[in-house]
Amino acid sequence: MDHKNVTTALELPNVKIVKNLGLVKGIVVRSRSIVGSIGGSLQTLVGGNISLFTTLCERTRADAYELMVKHADELGANAIISVRYDATELMNGVTEVLCYGTAVVVE
Repeated sequence: MDHKNVTTALELPNVKIVKNLGLVKGIVVRSRSIVGSIGGSLQTLVGGNISLFTTLCERTRADAYELMVKHADELGANAIISVRYDATELMNGVTEVLCYGTAVVVE
């Protein structure tokens, strides 16, 4: 799937949605490593951006996004609309990241 056909909007400009294939999602559950937890804790003492956690979050969101796109490809979609992210802490240091949207066929 062409990643430019993935949007948070309810439609894509200059194309017509011809088929709605339903919900697609990608779910990733990650935990912080002990090294990452200690490093992140040390960075909180200084203040500002906690780069270790930022990198972990970005990688986790990207993985969830790729799983969502793969799910849409398996359904035969060529676009995804209404994309959203959600995150839930399952337990201390363990977070679920969900990327979801509506798989569609456009022409």
